[in-house]
Amino acid sequence: MAVTIKDIAKQLGISPSTVSRALKDHPDISQETKKAVNELARQLHYQPDPVALSLKKGQSRIIGVIVPEIVHYFFSTVISGIEDVAYESEYRVMICQSNEDYKREVENVDALLYSRVDGILVSVSKKTTNLDHLRKVQEQHVPMVMFDRIAEELETDRVFVDDSDAAYNAVKHLIVNGYKNIVHYAAPQHLGIGKLRKEGYVRALKKYQIPVREEYIIKCDSMEEAQQITEETMKLDPRPDAFFCVNDMTAAGVMKVLKKLNYRIPEDVAIIGFTNGEISNLPTPAITSVEQHGFEIGREAARLLLDRLQHPEKQIPPRQKMIKTTLVVKGSTVKNI
Repeated sequence: MAVTIKDIAKQLGISPSTVSRALKDHPDISQETKKAVNELARQLHYQPDPVALSLKKGQSRIIGVIVPEIVHYFFSTVISGIEDVAYESEYRVMICQSNEDYKREVENVDALLYSRVDGILVSVSKKTTNLDHLRKVQEQHVPMVMFDRIAEELETDRVFVDDSDAAYNAVKHLIVNGYKNIVHYAAPQHLGIGKLRKEGYVRALKKYQIPVREEYIIKCDSMEEAQQITEETMKLDPRPDAFFCVNDMTAAGVMKVLKKLNYRIPEDVAIIGFTNGEISNLPTPAITSVEQHGFEIGREAARLLLDRLQHPEKQIPPRQKMIKTTLVVKGSTVKNI
């Protein structure tokens, strides 16, 4: 159990306020008392409570972060970017994960508000449709920045990638390399990333005058789902010759099934993922993927939040920061890479 000022005061037979002033080298305290207090504090390994000190100043110097999954490569890189900026500004980071569960996300918000964090960075779960818990953050005047998965209805600072443009470029890459029957394994459409990546997919097909087949647009955003449905998907007519997947885990699930079915990749079927995480480099061939630059997203989100925290007098309307993506071409779409 941590040693407190009261513990030191009790052992020395003086008041806690005298101990506090002695530790601060207050001129009203004698040198003898200061020496006794500091020696005992060293012996007991006393450390001031930084949270208590900060709260006295009206700040905790802690920012809260809520992500769907900490183990997800993209979100772990975002967290690294957030911590990089926070550390530079002497803020600490409290991390929560919703585990793609709405109720848990609500509890995360309540826990962070109870902990009196100075601000919150959040990417919503797949199941989040009710935004009352996030409105509560705004009602309590706690600065909030959303990243990647944005609740469009809320007016907040936000950091995101151009998901529509990224999807367009990914599907364009497939088309110019000769693929025409392209399946899109999509995210839930109530999420901005789901709508925008589908939009980019459709836009690319129309640009190159390829029919948009609704049966080729399938909600599938996990490895498990991809493994469950891909064999049936390959029975569509005309047979798919490419997959544009909403994330790398889904793309990896597709590849596993296609290999089991003895399809050659990319000769028979091409695959593109989204994130460019480590899993995209594990299969053979490696999976072509959209690099989201998660570290930079985290840095930019933290900068926006800290700017509001450090300059509360500024009356700034909600700001948007868009990060450009990069298509990283690998062997799942182009042979001999």
